[in-house]
Amino acid sequence: MKEIFVYTDGGSLNNPGKSAIGVIIKFEDKIKEYAKEIGIKTNNEAEYEAVIFALEKIKKFLGKEKIKNYKIILHLDSELVGKQLRGEYKILEENLQRYFIQFWNLKIDFGEIEIKIIPREENQRADKLVKSVLFQKNGLF
Repeated sequence: MKEIFVYTDGGSLNNPGKSAIGVIIKFEDKIKEYAKEIGIKTNNEAEYEAVIFALEKIKKFLGKEKIKNYKIILHLDSELVGKQLRGEYKILEENLQRYFIQFWNLKIDFGEIEIKIIPREENQRADKLVKSVLFQKNGLF
């Protein structure tokens, strides 16, 4: 089974506040990077949005049939979101429950999805993508 490596990050200023996501998708010999402002969100909402954005992009690249042949390895530095996605933590916040449902509905179309929680130091590129949007928009970058 072929593998696609995904690094995601999300962040907000003032939590909640102006928010952005950063996504890196590595498959075969290609690397795609995305940075996008997503409005007023919490940090955790931004983390979820980054994961959902990445899965939607992969589905769009490969199509619904081909994605079953790939193992998606998601790397994120949010312990809360990572463990919620893996089913290790309950989702108590209503605003995050809808993101989990969206993730779960997307996950059905994929073959295997592995979720790795990594230290922030190993997710620096995705973090820089988030900051490039947040701080550029405020004249700080």
